[in-house]
Amino acid sequence: MNVLVAGGGAAGLIAAWRAAGLGHAVTLLEANPRLGIKVRISGGGRCNVTHAGGPAEVLAAFPKAQARFLRPALHAFPGTRLLELLAAEGIRTEARENGRVFPVDGPGSAHRVADALERLARAAGVRIRTGCRVQGLDGTPPRLRALVLEGGARLVADVFILATGGASYPQTGTRGEMAGLLAGLGVPVAPWAPALAPIPLREPRPAWEGVALRGGVLSLRPAAGQRPLARFTGDLLFTRTGVSGPAALELSRETEAARRAGGAWLDVALTASSAEAVEAELLGLQTANPHLGVRTWLGRHLPERLADPALAGLPADQRLKDLPRAGRRALAGLVTAFPLGAPGPVDLAKGEVAAGGVRLAAVDPATLAVRGWENLRVCGELLDIDGPVGGYNLQAAFSTGFLAGSLSPGSS
Repeated sequence: MNVLVAGGGAAGLIAAWRAAGLGHAVTLLEANPRLGIKVRISGGGRCNVTHAGGPAEVLAAFPKAQARFLRPALHAFPGTRLLELLAAEGIRTEARENGRVFPVDGPGSAHRVADALERLARAAGVRIRTGCRVQGLDGTPPRLRALVLEGGARLVADVFILATGGASYPQTGTRGEMAGLLAGLGVPVAPWAPALAPIPLREPRPAWEGVALRGGVLSLRPAAGQRPLARFTGDLLFTRTGVSGPAALELSRETEAARRAGGAWLDVALTASSAEAVEAELLGLQTANPHLGVRTWLGRHLPERLADPALAGLPADQRLKDLPRAGRRALAGLVTAFPLGAPGPVDLAKGEVAAGGVRLAAVDPATLAVRGWENLRVCGELLDIDGPVGGYNLQAAFSTGFLAGSLSPGSS
């Protein structure tokens, strides 16, 4: 069969390699001049290719509906299979304590991963055409007839596999327009929304840019002091416009939803103790170590650049022994719910992945075929899947690409 794969990223490359390996005549179309652009910049150029856990552990990291959908793909092409392929291409990998798997080569290794995937596709016989952006889909259920390229050229095939990505990082060519084209054919599509994106703050602190808070608990609340809507434990990094780092990325989707719903507030706990326990600690220190400076104590929890503004108004030599009850309560509040403030609009374009895309109910999880269409399959970030940071999303792209490319002779 003649197979057209649109999209030369992680999912598309694996889909094309798999289909060609099964004996099909495969052409891979990529809008950019080069394949795997998003792979090449992932992980800051290091490329967190997968997570070290088995399929069950990886699936447990996704929301339940997404995990159910991904189960056939993850079992068909688990992370161990991916690492075997990369090893055969000379790319050695290692798993870190948190389970994230990276090539051992360090900076620049993301390019070697993308190049290895391209070599695999070419060796399998895949014909690769770059600079080909799809701008239209021609067909009515149950069959797609052709892809329409910019300039009007029509490409026909027996089977079409769409792996054009989501709407994050549009500078890499993943603009998300394919979802709109599919919606025009009646395929159910969820609107794009930011996920795994930095969170801007309505009152940013550019003077704190580069300051990191390690291992805190970031909380999203409807307003200051209210019960959390969501929490995530992880590192936080101040940027010129807001906060980034794993904790911010993980809560970005919920933060934007809460903001649009009318109320969102962020704070971070810098200790596992409750506010009451911290107050008790301070009270004990007033007897056990009365000359301990307030700034010295707070410096155990906050970087200096944050501690000084937090204590604005207090004398530089303020001692714990002179701290009244209200002061102890204020200090406890600082370390158990350090205020970041109200978030601004989360930018979809800056997300590592985007939520939204083809609704999972519209796709057969065993084949990645779009329901109601005999010769149309979708995979990768074009699907409404957004897992956490840590290699999960790349593995989902590789696995769904593999399953989409697993075409039997009668698949069309």
